[in-house]
Amino acid sequence: MIHILQPEGWARPRGYSNGMVASGRTVCVSGMIGWDAQGQFHTDDFAGQVRQALLNIVEVLAEADAQPEHIVRMTWYVTDKKEYVGAYKEIGNAYREIIGKHYPTMTAVQVAALIEDRAKVEIEVTAIVPE
Repeated sequence: MIHILQPEGWARPRGYSNGMVASGRTVCVSGMIGWDAQGQFHTDDFAGQVRQALLNIVEVLAEADAQPEHIVRMTWYVTDKKEYVGAYKEIGNAYREIIGKHYPTMTAVQVAALIEDRAKVEIEVTAIVPE
């Protein structure tokens, strides 16, 4: 069972949860970027790379019989905060389409660069599958 932690009197966050508690089998997904299964980029568009990274996450989770609703933590590394913020609408649409209306704990951090030069975003995930 996964439970959202929402302290009394706190404003409800938009697009993420303040905390989650869960028990079960832990699935860790390394940072996924916006390339396909063969390591090829198809776009330099920020939202397009987010879409592909999310699809990659779902595919890796499926290998462990995990679903997007089992995600308890996401960490986003972005190379350009302004580009990230400017793509909120498109990112939100892709997120809801691929992950659904499940909003785990999230952290977003701007970094100077990612290891893959064309990558604009890298997302790592922790999921807990109830047993």
